[in-house]
Amino acid sequence: MRLFLDTANIDLIKQGVAWGVVSGVTTNPTLVAQEGISDYESVIKKICEIVPGEVSAEVTAEGKDNMFEQGLAISKWHPNVVVKVPCTVDGYEVAAHLAKEGVKVNMTLCFSPNQALLAALAGAYFVSPFVGRLDDISTDGIALIEDIVDILHIPEFNTQIISASIRHPMHVLQSAKAGADVATVPFKVLQQMMKHPLTDAGQTKFMEDWHKVSGK
Repeated sequence: MRLFLDTANIDLIKQGVAWGVVSGVTTNPTLVAQEGISDYESVIKKICEIVPGEVSAEVTAEGKDNMFEQGLAISKWHPNVVVKVPCTVDGYEVAAHLAKEGVKVNMTLCFSPNQALLAALAGAYFVSPFVGRLDDISTDGIALIEDIVDILHIPEFNTQIISASIRHPMHVLQSAKAGADVATVPFKVLQQMMKHPLTDAGQTKFMEDWHKVSGK
C-alpha cells in the first residue's frame, strides 16, 4: 500500500517526500482554504514538482457542465494531476465523460460499496472511501474498505482504492490489511506512525553505551 499526504501545505509535503515514504498528495477545497491559498492552480503545480506520483485536485464548480469543463482544465495543469469529483448524481456523469477524454478521476466522498461500484463503472482511476467520517457516526469505516476491496479487486475493474479521512495510525494499518491501494493521511498521523517509545528508549540506551566506551 502506498501513502499519500492529505494536505496542501508545501513544507509538510516536502518533509514527507524527504522521508522517502510519501508518493502522492490529495487536496480538497477545505485543505486549500486552511492554507489561505487563493491560487489553486499554482499550488497544485508546486506540489506536482515535489511528489513523484499522483496529485488529486478537486473541482469546485457546480452543475455537471461546469464541473466537466473545470475538470478538463484542471487535468491540464500537470501530467500527474488526478481530478477529484464527488460521488453525486452529477459527479458520476462528469467522471464518466472525463474518463472518456482520458482524464484520471478520483471519485471522493464515497460512503458506501454501491457508490464505489458506480465509480468503477464510470471509469474512475481512484475511489476514496472516507473511513474516519463513518467512524464518527458509529459506523465501521474499515468494513467499508473491506467491502470495496471485495468488489473492485477483480480483473474487470482497474479502479484503485484510496482509504481517506484517516484519523490515526490504526486506520492506516487496518487499511493496509484490508487491501487498500493507498492511504492518504494527515501529516500528524504520518509522524505518529514513525514513533514508538521502545524505539526512543532503545536508541537512547545504545548511544549512552557508545559514549561510555568511545569517550565521545
